[in-house]
Amino acid sequence: MNDSTPDPALLRPPIPAPLWLLAELTYRCPLHCPFCYNPVDYVKERAELTTRQWFGVMRQARQLGAAQLGFSGGEPLLRDDLEQLVGEARRLGFYTNLITSGIGLTEARLGRMKEGGLDHIQLSFQDSTREMNDFLSSTKTFDLKMRTARLIKQYEYPMVLNVVLHRFNLDHVGRIIEMALEMGVEYLELANTQYYGWGLVNREQLMPTREQLLQAEAVVNEMRSRIGNRMRILFVVPDYFEQRPKACMNGWASVFLGIAPDGTALPCHAARSLPGITFPNVRDVSVKDIWYASGAFNRYRGNAWMKAPCSGCPEKDKDFGGCRCQAYAMTGDAENADPVCAKSPQHGDVHAIVMHAQRTQKEQPLRTILFRTDANSRKIV
Repeated sequence: MNDSTPDPALLRPPIPAPLWLLAELTYRCPLHCPFCYNPVDYVKERAELTTRQWFGVMRQARQLGAAQLGFSGGEPLLRDDLEQLVGEARRLGFYTNLITSGIGLTEARLGRMKEGGLDHIQLSFQDSTREMNDFLSSTKTFDLKMRTARLIKQYEYPMVLNVVLHRFNLDHVGRIIEMALEMGVEYLELANTQYYGWGLVNREQLMPTREQLLQAEAVVNEMRSRIGNRMRILFVVPDYFEQRPKACMNGWASVFLGIAPDGTALPCHAARSLPGITFPNVRDVSVKDIWYASGAFNRYRGNAWMKAPCSGCPEKDKDFGGCRCQAYAMTGDAENADPVCAKSPQHGDVHAIVMHAQRTQKEQPLRTILFRTDANSRKIV
C-alpha cells in the first residue's frame, strides 16, 4: 500500500454510539406468559449483576452517548434496588423508562421512583377481560393491574399500555382500545406476537388467521379516526404476514445495547439464540470495547456480511436484511435473508408455517400451551 492509498478501515462508515440501553435486571417474573421474549432456558441464568455493577454499566454507556435507559426483565420490580438504579440513572442524565407488569408496584415504591427521577412507565396487560388476562398470564392479576394503572395516573406519569396480540385476543382489540381510553393511556402499543423465545415455542397455538388480522386492523383504523389525538395507537403487524422484513433494531448493533441479568451484552433481545457467537460480558469487558471492538457486535454490522439476495438489494440499507435471529430460526443460517421478505428463496416456508398453524388449530383447538415457568424451562434445558 503506497502513501496515497487510503486505509480500508478509514473508508468504513463510523460506528454510531448506542442510543438506547436496555437493562434486563432479572429474568425472574411473577407472570407466566406463553409469548415472553426471554430465553426459554432462562432458568440456567440465575446470576444477576449487583447494584454497583449496574451503576458501572450505566456510567460507561452514558459516557458513550446512550440517552435512553429502559429497566426491564422479567419483572424489574423484583429487584429491591430498583429505586437506587433509577436515582443513579437520573444523576447520569438518562431518560428512564420502567417496563413492567405492574406486579409489585406499590404506592410507596412509585413515590420513591418519582422522587428519584423516573420519567416514564410502560405497563403491560394481556387482555381487556379478567378471564383472558388471567388465563394468558396464568395468574390472577387483572384487578391488581387495574389498581396499578390508576396509581400510575395518580402520580401524573405519561403511560404507555402494551398488549401483546395473538389468536386468543386479536378479536378483542376494540375492547382493548376502549379499556385504554378509560384508563387515560396516552400511547397504546398493540404488538402482535413476534415469534422468539416462548413465542416461538408456542407459535402454532398463538398464530392468528389472516382474517383475524385484517379485521383487527380495520377496527384499529376506525378507532383511530374516531378518537383522534386523545390517544396514539401503534399496531405492530406480525412478521409472518408481511412481504418485507422489519429493520430489526434499526440494524444489528446500531442503536440498541441490551444487558442481560448476568451481564451478557446483546445487540438484540433474542441474539443468544444464534449459535457460534460468544457474546461478551460487562463483568469482563468494558462497555466501550463491547460496542466498538467485540466480534459479536461487529458480526452483522453494515452489509459486508450479506449474501444474495440481500447483497444486491436496493433496500439493504433500509431493512438491513431483516432479523438475524428469525433468519436462523426459520432457515438454519443467520446470514440468510429474513424469510419474511418476498425476495427470500425461503419465503414460501413462512406461508406454509402460517397455514400449518391454522390447520392445527382447527384439528386440535385445545392443544396445550407451554407457559413460561421454571419447571417448563428446566424441561427445555
